[in-house]
Amino acid sequence: MALGLAVLATVHLAALGASFLAPYAPGRQNRTLPYASPTRVHVVDGAGHVHLRPFVHALSEAPGPGGAYEEDRSRAFPVRFLVRDDPEPRAPEGRLHLFGVEEPARIFLLGTDGFGRDQLSRLLHGAQISLFAGLLATVLSLATGWLLGTLAGFYGRWLDGIVMRAAEVFLALPWLYLLFAVRAVLPLHVSAGQAFLMLVLVIGLVDWARPARLVRGVVLSARERNYVLAARGFGASDLYLIRRHIAPQTFGLLLTQAALLVPQYILAEVTLSFLGLGVSEPVPSWGNMLAALQRYNVLASYWWMWAPGLALVPVFLAYFSLSEALHARVGPASP
Repeated sequence: MALGLAVLATVHLAALGASFLAPYAPGRQNRTLPYASPTRVHVVDGAGHVHLRPFVHALSEAPGPGGAYEEDRSRAFPVRFLVRDDPEPRAPEGRLHLFGVEEPARIFLLGTDGFGRDQLSRLLHGAQISLFAGLLATVLSLATGWLLGTLAGFYGRWLDGIVMRAAEVFLALPWLYLLFAVRAVLPLHVSAGQAFLMLVLVIGLVDWARPARLVRGVVLSARERNYVLAARGFGASDLYLIRRHIAPQTFGLLLTQAALLVPQYILAEVTLSFLGLGVSEPVPSWGNMLAALQRYNVLASYWWMWAPGLALVPVFLAYFSLSEALHARVGPASP
């Protein structure tokens, strides 16, 4: 559990600090360097001298077909830390970056895409979309499921019947295809911010049924406890009973469900953006970055374009290990 939390904390903090950690702005293009391979960082020069400060060489297109690049070893460009890029309206003094090199050299630790944009910078900024879309959609889904499940379990009767029948309808439908259907009827040509909010709303409101059923089971059991019945006998209001005695018993379940749902919703955002139904270019997300792999030449020739997909693996493993640890501590939930 500690390792999973450490991985998740590192990934999410890196996403929050993307503008500082990334060497370039995510939309900055280098049209002369499309699909450049990851930059080699050297500490030993051609004469065999060891340098304390790492350095890189400028890239130039190699002669002959194939789009390969070669290093210009006539000059070394040391890697500098805490550098500022060119001024812009939002940052008149230039944005501060953790590292960088002087032009005409470039440092592409994860290579570039077809427009010469730095993959590492886009990966970090894309994490802000993909990771936090999953987090916000999980909060929305669990809040909706908790509210409906609590009301259904606490009041029962006709309200319980309506909520549970609606939940059965949502559970009977394949949620990913339902997600496609809902997103398909929404406008396609929207701004990046609007697309992000639509993704969160669509993903979060489609899969509320399972948390609602689990919360309902906990509430059905909790409302019959002796101390709840005693509090009701002393005149406690329904709101007081839910807030003081019922809701705290659902928090462990919600944490476990959150650890399970976040990776599912991240994958949903990646899938929608991969298919062109989510956040679109030029704003990066892990999904639209992976969309370049739909072209066979990119898939077969440029391995660094797989970086967003590879980044999903430790994130998913960390969330699943966290969910197993929480499940072991909280115990199985009553359906």
